Amino acid sequence: MMNHSNHPFHLVDYSPWPLTGALGAFCSVTGLVQWFHQYSLNLFMMGNIITLLTMYQWWRDISREGTFQGLHTYDVVTGLRWGMILFITSEVCFFFSFFWTFFHSSLSPTIELGEIWPPLNIQAFNPFQIPLLNTVILLTSGITITWAHHSLMENNKQQTTQGLFFTILLGLYFSILQGYEYMEASFTMSDSVYGSIFFLTTGFHGLHVLIGTMFLIICLIRHLNNHFSMNHHFGFEAAAWYWHFVDVVWLFVYISIYWWGN
Repeated sequence: MMNHSNHPFHLVDYSPWPLTGALGAFCSVTGLVQWFHQYSLNLFMMGNIITLLTMYQWWRDISREGTFQGLHTYDVVTGLRWGMILFITSEVCFFFSFFWTFFHSSLSPTIELGEIWPPLNIQAFNPFQIPLLNTVILLTSGITITWAHHSLMENNKQQTTQGLFFTILLGLYFSILQGYEYMEASFTMSDSVYGSIFFLTTGFHGLHVLIGTMFLIICLIRHLNNHFSMNHHFGFEAAAWYWHFVDVVWLFVYISIYWWGN
């Protein structure tokens, strides 16, 4: 770390966190299997604790590298930008597979489904109730995160804090409403292909909302600790990109599954 380098790139030091992260993920997945078969949450909870501790320490190290050690040079940040772009592209492909399944099943329902969509005895959600409210919530959160981003670029720390706070609040509100909707659902994941693709698509989107909310909470904590400046804030920018991606996916979910598919 103390040696002078003749290049602008960041050659990372040895780190135990990839290994502990893999161990935590392995324990979590194995713990899920144990939970399904033996109704024991011990291994699953241990895996989650290991993963959370790894996340905290790994993110701490990255924040130190970029904020205090000056290792995130222009070329490094350019590489991080392309990495985030490619990651979001892979997420687009991930959700594309769900929409492909939905449209394949709905445009040509099989005889087992009664050749109708939604299938017989499936009572779909009213798109003008909680789904519409959730759409308004996410679109509003897109406005607040953009407000926070522009405030940060103008070095207005107070409004950046306010924009981030309201975005996090709206994200949590969305997740609560999504959970309430699941509790009130008249069908389950095992009710034909409709139940499977509905809960897979909305469930994975809900998971992305939770991850994005955590992302923004970390950004708020870093912002309050003066880690971001008006010219150097890629961590915040990546979180904003991710949140806008979550917003756009929800628009497709609402229009396709809740409204058109109903």
